[in-house]
Amino acid sequence: MSFRKTGIESLIIALAKPTPGVDDSGFRQRLRHYYQLAEDYILAAMLITEVFAVRLAVLIMALPAFVLLGLMGLTDGLVQRDIRRWSGGRESSFVYHWAKKLLYPALILPWILYLAIPSSLHPNLVVLPFAILFALSVRVMASMFKKYL
Repeated sequence: MSFRKTGIESLIIALAKPTPGVDDSGFRQRLRHYYQLAEDYILAAMLITEVFAVRLAVLIMALPAFVLLGLMGLTDGLVQRDIRRWSGGRESSFVYHWAKKLLYPALILPWILYLAIPSSLHPNLVVLPFAILFALSVRVMASMFKKYL
């Protein structure tokens, strides 16, 4: 377990096994008894904390995918916007505002879903679809932007 630096691991080891030759006082004996009653729950909480930390680290490491795909969508959208403006195409702020509404859900939902799913799941199945949705909404926003840059 990765709870060595916090001292929790040594506390659990001390509570789990009685030390030979040491006279257990009433308080220490009651503490050991209460620990044995809640041992499964404490170990489950430690495991859940580790899984949560690992998943959080995976999501933080996935942020460059959102940045890269967002830049790619922005570049492609600005090129499409320039082509539309030079060829006299139609402008629509309706599509721009609907694409703008998808930005925050595309950024927040993978964090909520991946951290909340109780079973093991590969991060690509959660992160990549939302990164692609983010890139598509940035592309549509950039291509349908009506103002002068």
